[in-house]
Amino acid sequence: MKNTGDLPTFVFVGVLILSCLSYVRSDASDHRYKDGEPVPLYANKVGPFHNPSETYRYFDLPFCSPDLVTEKKEALGEVLNGDRLVSAPYKLNFKEEKDSSVVCKKKLSKDEVAYFRKAVDKDYYFQMYYDDLPIWGFIGKVDKEGKTDPSEYKYFLFKHIQFDVLYNKDRVIEVNARMDPHSLVDLTEDKEVDAEFMYSVKWKETDTPFEKRMDKYSMSSSLPHHLEIHWFSIINSCVTVLLLTGFLATILMRVLKNDFIKYGQDEEAADDQEETGWKYIHGDVFRFPKYKSLFAACLGSGTQLFTLTIFIFMLALVGVFYPYNRGALFTALVVIYALTSGIAGYTATSFYCQLEGNNWVRNLLLTGCLFCGPLFLTFCFLNTVAIVYSATAALPFGTIVVIVLIWTLVTSPLLVLGGIAGKNSKAEFQAPCRTTKYPREIPPLPWYRSAIPQMAMAGFLPFSAIYIELYYIFASVWGHRIYTIYSILFIVFIILLIVTAFITVALTYFQLAAEDHEWWWRSFICGGSTGIFIYAYCLYYYYARSDMSGFMQTSFFFGYMACICYGFFLMLGTVGFRASLLFVRHIYRSIKCE
Repeated sequence: MKNTGDLPTFVFVGVLILSCLSYVRSDASDHRYKDGEPVPLYANKVGPFHNPSETYRYFDLPFCSPDLVTEKKEALGEVLNGDRLVSAPYKLNFKEEKDSSVVCKKKLSKDEVAYFRKAVDKDYYFQMYYDDLPIWGFIGKVDKEGKTDPSEYKYFLFKHIQFDVLYNKDRVIEVNARMDPHSLVDLTEDKEVDAEFMYSVKWKETDTPFEKRMDKYSMSSSLPHHLEIHWFSIINSCVTVLLLTGFLATILMRVLKNDFIKYGQDEEAADDQEETGWKYIHGDVFRFPKYKSLFAACLGSGTQLFTLTIFIFMLALVGVFYPYNRGALFTALVVIYALTSGIAGYTATSFYCQLEGNNWVRNLLLTGCLFCGPLFLTFCFLNTVAIVYSATAALPFGTIVVIVLIWTLVTSPLLVLGGIAGKNSKAEFQAPCRTTKYPREIPPLPWYRSAIPQMAMAGFLPFSAIYIELYYIFASVWGHRIYTIYSILFIVFIILLIVTAFITVALTYFQLAAEDHEWWWRSFICGGSTGIFIYAYCLYYYYARSDMSGFMQTSFFFGYMACICYGFFLMLGTVGFRASLLFVRHIYRSIKCE
């Protein structure tokens, strides 16, 4: 009997997620201002330009601070993103121009001069938000002109910032910050220095409507030469993939057709033939795999991560993750992961019971910890590193409590409910052939048919289809490039799924043709092996394409990328196994099995 238990589960989760979309909303200001009215300006963070994870509070550097520093109340996603917004010392009232207005006069001590010099040497930048529009700038510059010895370099701190604000009637449309290259504080020597910090504000009217004020940020990734590269990578991937998959499909279909003709002969003719090929292991091919509780848990977690990815793409394609919508992606990930845990519980327990497993409670616990466990351990280590560095990536205790409560009150109950629903689904494993009592011995196989060479072959083709797009994603996540072309990314994701499914099916066929019936785990690890290739690309990107350095940035990059690649392994492994299962069921239904 066909199991339709998945449908109510997916409908239920879909309704829950849609009802929670109000939390994944834009915090973009829609204020209208009167002349002279204060417009909110928040200082966010500072940090080395090449180390995007290593950010610090703005006033960790000895800038002029207002008399009363007030912190902006932040959403969960903003905190996870490392944003720590506080009131800035500059006053930019609506349509009120200022020329070299003094923020403060300050005598920098030797320690403060050394602190600033170290920051300038590391290319520290600052980030602010004015009416929820981002402002970027460098805090200083290093004069290396005509100097070969680093000890001769001169270090300067910018002390005058020029704000250029565009407005349309009573709304702020655009803001830019320029540092005055002639107004500098010399930080080269370890001595006390007098610094007078100033700022100027210029206002200019524009015709740009308020609804399009964020377009300038998204357009940076949609420039013609960028789009040409993206589409070239898509076309290149499609052509490569279509040629290779078409070639494999042609071979596979012809071989299968010959197999069906050969195995479809009458029994007398079959008796005279030597027993070879995939038909003669029909009594073993549906023998349940070893470690079936772990296998079912992997499928459950992989299905949940696949569902999570689909929902994230849906939100991205409708425009939720526009540039500088602070924390929207992290909020969506936390909320959707929590709400889809029921899918993991249902899938894992249902499949575990189909494999005639008895201890479904242990299977459910394993499913809950399979992805969250490594992620939690990684987070604990990296959060400790961030605390030691006093970085904004260190989560406050209150945020950790909120995440634990979400896991305890939402994720875990839904996981249990999904598990109970899966246990009660009473679905049976649909095997076209009966399994024999004793397993057939697997004949000796050449080295290239073992697991590792097969994983290398299975992972390379899907990875080759996505590696060009990976650079842009890495430059966005681990850099300052803006990525908004989600439609192209979705096409790449679909190509990745198709290629993963096809290459896994092809390798499964060749494995069965060699009379190796232990295909369950092999199809999973071959499907997921693309995740290992992505992690290998991380090594290449870190050393060859980025300027990241330092223990904190290195540990954050490799730590969290390990978790992401592990998630890809589970998700694509699930896709590979499901495709192989459909294929194996189909071919064994097409022949007569005794």
